[in-house]
Amino acid sequence: MTTVIVVDYGAGNTRSVRAALTTLGHTSEVSADPTAISEAPFVVLPGVGAARQAMEHLNETGAADALRQRVTAAKPVLGICLGMQLALEASQEDGGVKGLGIVEGFVVRLDAPRIPRLGWADVDPWGQSFYFAHSYVAESTWSVATSEGVCAVIEKGSFLGVQFHPEKSGGAGLAFLERCLSLV
Repeated sequence: MTTVIVVDYGAGNTRSVRAALTTLGHTSEVSADPTAISEAPFVVLPGVGAARQAMEHLNETGAADALRQRVTAAKPVLGICLGMQLALEASQEDGGVKGLGIVEGFVVRLDAPRIPRLGWADVDPWGQSFYFAHSYVAESTWSVATSEGVCAVIEKGSFLGVQFHPEKSGGAGLAFLERCLSLV
């Protein structure tokens, strides 16, 4: 059993992430405390919310620096949806927002017939479907998987980011989370 810190940035889907972790037998705490973020065996930067508000909260609490230092120290961080996008250098959302800069790349408005992009979609090359809910998308050379032609997964060092919501993706999402936690 692993204790997971789910980073608090004033919004986010912390309740559903924590419920998924509990289902898998792990304990979790919601925190923006830099010490908790630094010392936890595993950290999740959740999705849902607005980039500007999230980054302001992360910077004000010191969580932004703690996340950067954590990745530099090769400690695992999972970014979900907005959490993945915040890890990049900048986002077009909210008129332009500087990100954490953990991963090279930028977040741009999704160019699709229907925005937001909602629903289940396959992730290639994994061959599994996950639940997506987003209006912005990452553009990064660190992309390792796509869904319907857009970045679905980025990985750099100890940072893994997913555009989909594993906590809302049923059995496939739970299995994905368990694989992530099994590496700790």
